[in-house]
Amino acid sequence: MALTIVIRSGDAKSPPKVTFDSPRVVVGRGEGCEVRLPDPSVSHRHASIRQRGTDYIVLDEGSTNGTFVGPVRLSPQAPRVLKSGDLIRIGRIWLEVLIEQALPTQNGAMATREIALGLVAEALAAQGEAGGAVVSVIAGPDAGKQLIIAELTRHYVLGRAADADLSLEDEDASRRHAEIYRRGDQIWVRDLGSKNGSQLGDVTLRRDESRAWPLGATLRIGANDLRYQDPIAEALAELEQAADEHMAEEDSVDPPIAEDPPVDVSPSAPASVASQRGGAPVVAVPKRGPRPARRKPGWSSTDLMVAFVAIAVLTVSILGIIWLFRGD
Repeated sequence: MALTIVIRSGDAKSPPKVTFDSPRVVVGRGEGCEVRLPDPSVSHRHASIRQRGTDYIVLDEGSTNGTFVGPVRLSPQAPRVLKSGDLIRIGRIWLEVLIEQALPTQNGAMATREIALGLVAEALAAQGEAGGAVVSVIAGPDAGKQLIIAELTRHYVLGRAADADLSLEDEDASRRHAEIYRRGDQIWVRDLGSKNGSQLGDVTLRRDESRAWPLGATLRIGANDLRYQDPIAEALAELEQAADEHMAEEDSVDPPIAEDPPVDVSPSAPASVASQRGGAPVVAVPKRGPRPARRKPGWSSTDLMVAFVAIAVLTVSILGIIWLFRGD
């Protein structure tokens, strides 16, 4: 039997899920986890789900905020046998566990990475920040135009066509010149058989060739130069490096409940009613203030003062040494 983990965080009509056929699945905030939950209440290595004979068990791996099956908090390293449909709370995130006959998700590492990025994008959008990578025309006839790559699986078309996702006025661009899309934390570019070609950094793309777009590299389409910024990947990296957030008892999150049909959510209710429940709150992404401005090259008044004092001390020391030798 395969193990499917459904992430019941967020308001998606189809909650993200990933299916595993492996003896151990680690859940946490760290990059090496099979299920990555980008929330500061989740420890870097929070819990693991393991096969034990024909059963699956869950263990807390010494997390900061604990692992819950339904309303029951697990002791660290104390195994709990899971039933299909059980709800597990990891920090403030609720998961549903399904033990079923199913094919494992292809490229599970990429899938779980995309799920993490999707949750971060949703959280950023809820905070009013850009919910995707921002592609900007930095030079050329269309300078200033932007495109937000908000959907992880969508292909965005660039060109002179009126219905292009980024419509360009540059006459050197074809109607459907190129497309860009996201796979995991990487933006990809594909030339669509354009008349004048597409150049990514120092490489000219062949017709229908796809190539990863390195952050900071310039994409040239006609006479336009484009670059992108990726606040989602930046936020995810910040979350992975952050310290655990300690949740107070009153900060605990109730299980996700569907409005229709009503469900018994009393403490005595079984945890296996997850299939009737809706989504839990969006994961918490720390608000990120403006980046500190880079220091301009040159000497500040403080630098000059320190240098002056240092020179004065050095001069006095040299004069003292000369005086001592002259005295001898």
